Amino acid sequence: MSNDKGLQDAHVKIGAKQTMKLVELGQAAEVFVAEDAEHRLVSKVEALCSKHGVKITYVDTMHHLGKACGIEVGAAMAAIVKS
Repeated sequence: MSNDKGLQDAHVKIGAKQTMKLVELGQAAEVFVAEDAEHRLVSKVEALCSKHGVKITYVDTMHHLGKACGIEVGAAMAAIVKS
């Protein structure tokens, strides 16, 4: 999330279900996971990303991840869609 607009410029899917679906379909370029997200979800997406060779970047809170994605609520995880 190096630019000032965070993830807003990239094609991003937000949320656990959408993120996991993209990883399973081989369409996720990178996954962002909030460190304060529910452990059950985090461990599930970590296993999927490991299996499919997708890089995970950790963000300190769900609030910060949601803000980086341009939404007003927290997000447990988000994925950048491969172009």
